[in-house]
Amino acid sequence: MKKYMMITPEGTKDFLFEECNVFDSICDKIQNVFEDFGYRKVITPGVEFFDLFSADSWGIPQEDMFKATDSKGRILVMRPDSTLPIARMAATRLKNHTLPIRLYYRQAIYQNKPSLMGKSCEVLQMGVEYLGAVGKCADLDIISAAIESLSSVFEDFRIEIGHAGLFKVLSDNLNVSEEIREDIRIAIESKNYPALNDILDGLEDSLSVRAMRSLPKLFGGIDVLEKALEMEEFSPASGELNYIMDLYRGLCELGYGDKITIDLGLVQRNDYYSGIVFSGYVDGSGAAILSGGRYDTLLDNFSVPMGAAGFALNIDEMAQVKFKSGFFEPSTPSQVLVFAEKGYEVEAVKYARSLRKTGVKAELSSFDKEEDAKAYAKAGNIGKIIKVSEDITEIK
Repeated sequence: MKKYMMITPEGTKDFLFEECNVFDSICDKIQNVFEDFGYRKVITPGVEFFDLFSADSWGIPQEDMFKATDSKGRILVMRPDSTLPIARMAATRLKNHTLPIRLYYRQAIYQNKPSLMGKSCEVLQMGVEYLGAVGKCADLDIISAAIESLSSVFEDFRIEIGHAGLFKVLSDNLNVSEEIREDIRIAIESKNYPALNDILDGLEDSLSVRAMRSLPKLFGGIDVLEKALEMEEFSPASGELNYIMDLYRGLCELGYGDKITIDLGLVQRNDYYSGIVFSGYVDGSGAAILSGGRYDTLLDNFSVPMGAAGFALNIDEMAQVKFKSGFFEPSTPSQVLVFAEKGYEVEAVKYARSLRKTGVKAELSSFDKEEDAKAYAKAGNIGKIIKVSEDITEIK
């Protein structure tokens, strides 16, 4: 037997029966929300050219990508992200489409992260991309869709809102290399205060350094924004702060106030974000199960400049939360098992087909003996066995 024939690669797994039902239940609910908001489904290839994801500003390290080559020697990758393929789609097949365009997807992404033990390399995502729409109304709409999507699956959750422009504006005056700037961003995002202080203690004191120290601590309600607006070190970012406040008040008016938290330390790695950013969390998972934001300059790289926003839901993580809580979607057993006496196989197939046409869930037995069919029906919780021979009778 070949060495790896009986196992799956690291970061992947099989899902069975009730587990699959939970995935389908989650996806169906979210799909209904997406379609109610006017989004239409698209599918992008599972394999793309490496060039699509190779820019450093995309925030996808090439070592995280699964690579191969085609017959012409060109480098291919298994899709590590869905937004960039949809941006490519917008620049090609949807180039002349009337704006705005609302798209949604349900597909896996693949990222090779061997250092993250227990994490999946294959993750099922559902998400939306809202292309060609900018402004407060569009941002309220995309965040509303995110909230309603989570609400369709979980009662208790929270959405954290920040602004990508905050870190960019406030870090502009830091006299550090891009590598150190990225270390600062990671420490702020993870709220790793010791690591952040170690870096900042080595820098000359300035308003920018003080702002960096404060960012991960500014977390909470509208009082966080009011405090930041009063701080001298945040004066360069007053426009971003006032916009978050305006958006927060609008979301409160929509009835979402109890689900919203302000997090000025929300500084996601994907450098294509340009405006509002947000993440979603539920009890039972330490990781964000939803992430998104505005990326108004991303499509400039595809020669179709337009504002855009979107978010993605980690369906795998959502399902795991359901599994941990003891929630399962049981499979409905067949209602009838049709057993064929020898010589009546075709008639049994016809009879099972006739039952299905009336809405009965009918399964055809492959056993030669009635005793085996009865044992199978009992194990599978099938309530009735019909025997097809010269007559059609029920086996008790």
